[in-house]
Amino acid sequence: MKIVGIDYGRKKIGLAINEGILAEPWKVIKVNDFEEAVGKVLQILKELKADGAVVGVSEGEMGEESKKFAERINAKTFDETLSTHTAQELSREAKVGRKKRKDLEDAFAASVMLQLYLDTYV
Repeated sequence: MKIVGIDYGRKKIGLAINEGILAEPWKVIKVNDFEEAVGKVLQILKELKADGAVVGVSEGEMGEESKKFAERINAKTFDETLSTHTAQELSREAKVGRKKRKDLEDAFAASVMLQLYLDTYV
């Protein structure tokens, strides 16, 4: 089963995929607006032949926007509270270089969130 983890943002979207029961950061895509984000992610899900997707949801206004995004792409939602912070800590501990950490921060966050989802539901 291939699931895509998504860390939604208004300008950047982090993507992670799973290999069996392990999630790994995949890439970050840049978007200009909500509709472009929906279109790009739907295309990626189709190309990957993903069995599903999970969008990380936080609190507040971004959380509500993330829920709307998940609805538009027919994805599940999962609490992503502190996933970015956890991803930053783990990448520092793994001695990932600062530039790579910055470039892939959203993908690392998507990976942390997806791993928590897999550990909980799969």
